[in-house]
Amino acid sequence: MTDPTWAPDIIEGFEQRTLQQPAASDGPVDITVVRRLGAGTTGAAVLYVHGFSDYWFQTHLAEFYEAHGLRFYAVDLRRHGRSLRDHQLPNYTTDIEEYIADLDAAIDLLRREEGVDWLLVNGHSTGGLVAVLQAHRGAQRASVDAVYLNSPFLDMNLPPLQEKLLEPVLAAVGNLAPTYVLPGLSSFYGDSIHSSRKGSWDFDLAYKPLAGFPARAGWFRAIHRAQADVARGPRITAPVLLLHAGHGSHPKVWGEDVRHSDVVLDVADMIRLGPGLGTDVEVLGVPDGIHDLALSEPGPRAASFALVADWLARVRA
Repeated sequence: MTDPTWAPDIIEGFEQRTLQQPAASDGPVDITVVRRLGAGTTGAAVLYVHGFSDYWFQTHLAEFYEAHGLRFYAVDLRRHGRSLRDHQLPNYTTDIEEYIADLDAAIDLLRREEGVDWLLVNGHSTGGLVAVLQAHRGAQRASVDAVYLNSPFLDMNLPPLQEKLLEPVLAAVGNLAPTYVLPGLSSFYGDSIHSSRKGSWDFDLAYKPLAGFPARAGWFRAIHRAQADVARGPRITAPVLLLHAGHGSHPKVWGEDVRHSDVVLDVADMIRLGPGLGTDVEVLGVPDGIHDLALSEPGPRAASFALVADWLARVRA
């Protein structure tokens, strides 16, 4: 019998459920939880949290987790992907607490209605930042049994002098003019992964544009403040695995290194901050990986999956 609270998803073979959140300053707010259609129930599950200017579309990631005994779920946070509404600015927030509340709501659904009794949270990029703070102080933090961070956004990718001088100024602008649009991002990363350009993956460019949605000053301030929390050292008690690309790069023109490095975030920040996230943290690099390790070329993608599988076998033993 079909569950009336779940409806067909935009990706064939999956279904989605809308969860209404308390209204925000810009009006009604929804989040969207996705699961595989007709998948069998299991006590163990994973909940995937996407990055900035992003949504969940990586079906091969669901297949990987399901092959290792975890039922797969993903959440599109407010104003992202399936959860974006006409009255909202895409991918925008002025407070990371909104995203923590969204993740808490999705976790509560899995624990309360989906029969999940062991939960891994897998956060990518900005979703990794959210996962860290939720596991540290979220209302549902006790329901998280393990955390996997795929290239988490733990610090701004700025030169040291700009981080010291410019970042506080931009954060202050975010308080005064929160919707002010900051300089745009390069499309190199999007070009490297989308099948219409130089990549292998199909995703909806209305939800994930090649150069991303505009980053606004209010969002920058929210991330700045969240990363300050990370710098103070959250104490996550659940086991944490942090994987990052083998190296980062800052290309000015297209080159093959775009396919084999993180061109979005600073790998050194992850290496520096990762060990301080909790009491049981492993930080490992994946040679030739890109920003989203799950979208890397076959070799590094398989290497990242092997590291996750090995870690899962140990933390679930």
